[in-house]
Amino acid sequence: MRVVAALDGGLCRVRLPGGVLLTAQAHAIAEAALAHANGTLELTNRANLQVRGIRTGSAAALTAALVEAGLGPSNSGSESADLCAADELRNLMLSPLAGLDRAALIDTTQLAAPIVAMLQGEPRFAALSPKFALLIDGGERLAALDHPHDIWLAAVAHDDGVRFMFGLAGCPADGALGSIAAADVIAFIQALLHAFLDLAQPGQTRMREIVAAHGAHAVLQRAQDHAPIAVAHENEHKHRWHRPEVDLALRLGAHESKHGTVYIGCQPPLARLDAATLHALATLAQQHGDGTLRLTPWQGAILPNIDNGSAQDVLESLQALGLIADAAHPLARTIACTGSAGCAKSRADTKADALRLATQLPPDVHVHLSGCERSCAAAHRAPFTLLAVAPGEYDLYEQGDENNHPRAADMAPFGRVVARHLTIEAAAQMLTQLTAQRPRSTPDV
Repeated sequence: MRVVAALDGGLCRVRLPGGVLLTAQAHAIAEAALAHANGTLELTNRANLQVRGIRTGSAAALTAALVEAGLGPSNSGSESADLCAADELRNLMLSPLAGLDRAALIDTTQLAAPIVAMLQGEPRFAALSPKFALLIDGGERLAALDHPHDIWLAAVAHDDGVRFMFGLAGCPADGALGSIAAADVIAFIQALLHAFLDLAQPGQTRMREIVAAHGAHAVLQRAQDHAPIAVAHENEHKHRWHRPEVDLALRLGAHESKHGTVYIGCQPPLARLDAATLHALATLAQQHGDGTLRLTPWQGAILPNIDNGSAQDVLESLQALGLIADAAHPLARTIACTGSAGCAKSRADTKADALRLATQLPPDVHVHLSGCERSCAAAHRAPFTLLAVAPGEYDLYEQGDENNHPRAADMAPFGRVVARHLTIEAAAQMLTQLTAQRPRSTPDV
């Protein structure tokens, strides 16, 4: 587990394959954050958790505490460098409703542990980038369909049972290259990883670079050299198959699950919480749920398997903790990176500015504040983005399709530039004007 430097002290990302966190582990993280850091924690858009403000000289003790809690890789007895490499291979995303949703076609939680074991058990895979990411989608009603992944698989009903559509360097919204049998998922991923490493040149760390250089067909052909898996190359799938839409309102509040119980989703304001709040959240999951938390790609958490009779009490407890469980709340519609208080690359204190903006945010508007072009807090293009250009000043972008825009210079990874050098107050006024001119339904973000 790697500790890296930040303006506010050391930073350690705790990777949670599939986003599952045992409440005992949550308590251990909170205790470690108090003992070895300043007690500040963040939830990430990859359904992981970060410990911030790690004190000088405390990195080894923090890492040891996390590994002892079962939060490191399976080969945690290795040397420190090997431990970091193995830990960074666990970028596996599932829906936070995996195993809970009646609408799912398959329980993908049964695939998570074997996939992680395969990733950590092959020495060659230590060469993969820490950012190399996998998605296994079981067809749940709640999923991060707009997060790009190096390899993604999505369940689909088929005459001979559940199959998995798949794609490279993208997401299910981009369309599929073909399908495989559910029984072949682990072997197929393993073969694709070997194919990637076979074809990658020095400096090429992501699947998009390999696809751009060689084409997706070449990657699949090379994968066949490692495992002769039956792949249905059904070109019509790319146009015919569409992953059913999701309802992102399901990430917050109380909703039925398939076990006759409810799950309750919440999120800390701007993804940040303190150790005491994590302790309290874990206690609620212990007392009223199944002893687990599910972290979400929307920088929140789900408490699974809550008894119906306890749901209202849990919701009130979450509110008392300052956690948000209402998708209409302004801070449920606001994303902000760490900002200049913790990141040297940020041009503005985005979290403080986001709190000010939230008090003026028009209804139904979703906005992302980014301190620089890296967009660390959002893996997708938000409906509106405020990109910091100086302390307290932002350029405003609106989501759009640059391929169809007549002036490409007006487009950026964040969309179409609307205005430049806005204060937070001016940005709020501009957002109000834009939404008044173009009424819009609540977007999927």
